Amino acid sequence: MSHVIDIDGLTFTYPKSIEPAVRGISFTVDTGEVLGFLGPSGAGKSTTQKILTGLLDGHDGRVEVWGRDPAEWKSEYYQRIGVSFELPNHYLKLTGLENLEFFASLYDGPTLDPMSLLERVGLAEAAHTRVAKYSKGMQMRLVFVRALLHQPLLLFLDEPTSGMDPANARIIKDIVRELRDSGRTVFLTTHDMATADQLCDRVAFMVDGSIAALDTPSEHKLRRGRRTVRVTYRADGDATLRTKDFGMDDLADDPAFAALLRDGHVEAVHSQEADLEDVFIDVTGRRLR
Repeated sequence: MSHVIDIDGLTFTYPKSIEPAVRGISFTVDTGEVLGFLGPSGAGKSTTQKILTGLLDGHDGRVEVWGRDPAEWKSEYYQRIGVSFELPNHYLKLTGLENLEFFASLYDGPTLDPMSLLERVGLAEAAHTRVAKYSKGMQMRLVFVRALLHQPLLLFLDEPTSGMDPANARIIKDIVRELRDSGRTVFLTTHDMATADQLCDRVAFMVDGSIAALDTPSEHKLRRGRRTVRVTYRADGDATLRTKDFGMDDLADDPAFAALLRDGHVEAVHSQEADLEDVFIDVTGRRLR
């Protein structure tokens, strides 16, 4: 079975709510794929994740993970999946190491060495510090490695780099790439376009409970980008940087482009594809924040 997650017509409405939080969405996630759900708060991303992790029931439509509804798996399900929440939920009076050791004891199978995980995300020196003294970024790194303890086949990540500096965010992204390369499947919810662009094999744009577009980051950007090339150069005897745009379709036969490459001091040449935020605004008419 190549589809780890298979959803068809998923709809969910919270009690006492008139409008559905999720409106008839359909998608699949394959083995070894990182699928990103992007959208503003209230778009339905977290609701979808809660249904997939078994925290919400009462949905309409078909939801299958490894061929079964999450509710059918019972406790065995949580031996196979890992979940990293945006809001950390640790035992604050315990140290980071004690937290990991406690959660490792809940799993039936073998678990990874807690100290090795802490070292990997730069928390080794804080291993014996109570989590109450951790910053948000430190707590996010701890909840991330906690989700990896039992080597899950499917990982749910909710804003995995929230509150982290660029160096620590890069560590988390590197681990996610390693997980994908080893055949693990990742379902990632975020409003961070850069994270999604760097990590996801495919990206779904969610707005008002619906999927507005679903494709690879490259296809999203190319489909809505401008077919132009921008050349950054310096003119003779002038240190000022200048730019000039050329149409991509006639580039090979454009004498002005050839002359600039031959005679100008070219510093850079870039195609003008859209970024994911441009695409999101174009598709949904909304901004993420």
